[in-house]
Amino acid sequence: MDWMIFKRMVIAGGKNFTRGGAVSAATVLIMTVTLAIIASLIFLSALLTFTLNTITDKVDVSVYFVTTASESDILAVKSQLEKLPQVASVTYTSAADALTAFTARHASDQLTLQALQELGGNPLDASLEVRAKDPTEYESIVNFLEASPALSAGGTSIVDRINYAQNKEVIDRLALAIQATREVGFAVVALFALASILIAFATIRLAIYTAKEEIAVMRLVGASNAYIQGPFIVTGVITGVTAAALVLLLLWPATWYAGARTAGWFGGFNIASYYSGHFALIFSIVLVSSIALGAIASVLAIRKYLKV
Repeated sequence: MDWMIFKRMVIAGGKNFTRGGAVSAATVLIMTVTLAIIASLIFLSALLTFTLNTITDKVDVSVYFVTTASESDILAVKSQLEKLPQVASVTYTSAADALTAFTARHASDQLTLQALQELGGNPLDASLEVRAKDPTEYESIVNFLEASPALSAGGTSIVDRINYAQNKEVIDRLALAIQATREVGFAVVALFALASILIAFATIRLAIYTAKEEIAVMRLVGASNAYIQGPFIVTGVITGVTAAALVLLLLWPATWYAGARTAGWFGGFNIASYYSGHFALIFSIVLVSSIALGAIASVLAIRKYLKV
C-alpha cells in the first residue's frame, strides 16, 4: 500500500473519531466496559488457579513403614518415587520426627502424653509424604507401590499402610473440580468474547451509519473497498486503544483498594500484587483485545455499506 494512502487513512480515521462526538464517547464507554470484563476474567482465572494450587498442595498420599524398617530401605523407596514423572515431591519423616511432632501437637493433652510414656517406646512409624504433579496421578503412584513392593533384606514388605483409600474421595473431588473449572472458565471466556464483539460491532456500526452518505459518494467516485474501510478500521483501533488506556488506568486504584480485602478473603491472593507483578501480561492482553475488537467490529459493521 502506498504510504500517502495509508497516511490519509490514518488522518481520516482520527478525524472520524474526533468528529464522532457523543457517538465516539459512547463507543469508548462500551468498549471500556467490555475490556474491563476481559480484565476481570484474567483476575478470576488467576484467583481460581491460586485457590486450586493451594488446595492441591494440601492433598497428598502418605506411605507408612513398619517400625522395623531401616532408614536406608526407606530412603531407597524415596529415591524410586522421586524418579517417577508423576511425582512432584517426596518428604521423609523419621519415626523420631513423627514422635516429636505428635508430642508438640498434644502438648496440652496430658492424658495422651501419659499414655504415650506408658508404652515405653515410640509407636509411630516413619513415613513418606508424596505429592503428585496432578491429583489424577495419585492412583498410578499407589499402583506402582503395590506392584513393586518395597522389601527388607529379609524379603518381607516394609510398607505398613498407604492412606490413599482415606484420601481418595477428596482427591477425586479435587481432580473433578480442576477439570470443571477449566472447562467452565473456557466457556465463560468464549461467551464474553462473543458478547464483546457483538457490543463493539453494534456501537461502531452506529458510528458508521452516520457516515453512510459519505461512503456512498466515495463508492461513486471509484474508491476501493480497502480505501473506504481503512479510516473506519483506524477509528475502531483508536477507540479500542483509548478504552484500553482507561481500563489500565482505572485498574490501579481499583486493585489497590481491593488488594488487602482479597488477601484476607481468598487465603493470601492479593489482587494488587498480582496486577503489579503481571502488568506486562495484562497490558498485552487488554491492548491486543482492544485493537482486535475495534478492527474486527469495524470491518464487520461496514461490510453492509460496501456490499461485499
